[in-house]
Amino acid sequence: MEEDAKGVASVRVETVGPIRTVILNRPQARNAVDGPTAIALFEAFQAFERDDTARVAVLCGEGGTFCAGADLKAIGQSYSNPLVRPELDPSASGPMGPSRMALSKPVIAAISGYAVAGGLELALWCDLRVMEEDAVVGVFCRRWGVPLIDGGTIRLPRLIGLSRALDLILTGRPVGAQEALAMGLANRVVAKGQARASAEALAHEIAAFPQTCMRNDRRSAYEQAALDWPEALAQEFDLGLDTLRSGEALAGSQKFSSGKGRGGSFSDLA
Repeated sequence: MEEDAKGVASVRVETVGPIRTVILNRPQARNAVDGPTAIALFEAFQAFERDDTARVAVLCGEGGTFCAGADLKAIGQSYSNPLVRPELDPSASGPMGPSRMALSKPVIAAISGYAVAGGLELALWCDLRVMEEDAVVGVFCRRWGVPLIDGGTIRLPRLIGLSRALDLILTGRPVGAQEALAMGLANRVVAKGQARASAEALAHEIAAFPQTCMRNDRRSAYEQAALDWPEALAQEFDLGLDTLRSGEALAGSQKFSSGKGRGGSFSDLA
């Protein structure tokens, strides 16, 4: 991992069982991302994707802030964020790191403090977002003429609709946790100081499910947006067949027949 002048890694990685937690570790800069940090984030998620024992990742920030966006002090410097056109090298790091990656496994953002500008784009890249009750998101880079180039203008309208997305993109205004929840930008709102623990608990729940089925259903949900209705149905069916061939559904039906999961229980599925 990339280290600062004091030898402190700008990104830390911690693993507990099947859960990989990736931590932005620049609290002195509100976890703003410079070039070396973007590369370190990118490499951390490459490693997560390659590791078959890691099932779900959590992305969070050290020191009470998720991420304040790109480090504006790095612009024009030798350590500025990478700027590679996506069509020239789809496998390259985005300016904020993993923002162009299409992972096969889910990532949950644990948002404390501020997730703004490029930090909001990182949160949007994640599958789910757990926000603390006093956390704030927003396109704060509107004030400085810094564009959204890590998927923000694409993912935000797809997540919450064009009208709401334009409200955030054009004004740059701050959005609190309850409003974010109401518009579908946040998936859970938790008490202050509990975002990481709650996101990791949610990750463990997801990691306990049959993984082929979960990942294929997730893939179908993402990829249907670029397909017309017949193509989307065909892909869903093909991915479903892949799941059936894996044996997961048969094993699950046998567990159900033995009495597991009755009454909608999620606590006795092993």
